[in-house]
Amino acid sequence: MRTLFRACTVVLALPLLCACQAAFFRTVNSGQDGIEASAHTYSTEHDLKLDVYRPGDNAGPLPVALFFYGGSWRNGERGDYAFVGRALAANGVLTVIADYRKYPAGPFPVFEFDAAAAARWTIDHAADFGGDPRRIFLTGHSAGAHIAALLATDAQYLASQGLKPADFAGAIGLAGPYDFLPLTDPALVEVFGSPDEWPASQPVRFVDGDEPPFLVVQGDRDRIVQPRNAVSLATALEQAKVPVTFRRYPHAGHFRVLAALRFTGLAPTLADVLAFVRSTPPASP
Repeated sequence: MRTLFRACTVVLALPLLCACQAAFFRTVNSGQDGIEASAHTYSTEHDLKLDVYRPGDNAGPLPVALFFYGGSWRNGERGDYAFVGRALAANGVLTVIADYRKYPAGPFPVFEFDAAAAARWTIDHAADFGGDPRRIFLTGHSAGAHIAALLATDAQYLASQGLKPADFAGAIGLAGPYDFLPLTDPALVEVFGSPDEWPASQPVRFVDGDEPPFLVVQGDRDRIVQPRNAVSLATALEQAKVPVTFRRYPHAGHFRVLAALRFTGLAPTLADVLAFVRSTPPASP
């Protein structure tokens, strides 16, 4: 795994980058047995599905992680992140991994409304799988962390499903972008539209004290999402008196933070996520 990380840091050409990503997912998804997903449709209108990873012998009601994956709001699919579902489920966390519409089918804020629909489904069905509807954590990595954080800070998306941030026990952001203006990458400009729409995409701008507790995890060697994003969000939450646990890993980069859910020697991501989930009280909407 360490060799793979070193190889990925020097990839420049797009074909090599795609090959590196494929190798990454093959590696993190290998060697896990015993916990398989069940697939469910949460939006018939847009044919959007999610996978549920259910712990084997754990007595419920269980904490629940609703996980959104990254990919620059353009790429990714839930099957690539089976290692996340299996790792958390093996430790007693019912895990839901949701697909969502990505650019160009889903420019901002389309994917945010999809995420809210997945959150509605998870609250409605968590108990069917042994989960506790009052202990659901909005979770994500990279662009998925942005999606989860914006759900937890800008109440309009959950409101579209008759929900509010206080209906969730917490939010967990792994290496996420939360304060990334101005946009200079043309690919991101395509996703987020005209400049007058950009402020609405920034989770830090909506922190006002009605958020659930947060866990913010960041690697200091992240060169894809600058660590200042995590610092900015954690600071805003603290100033608004929202409980926040901020974990910084000095030697971790963007993908190491995620892969450490599978290979725990890379960083303490899994231990920190489990500690936060187990110590955070249920939502009290």
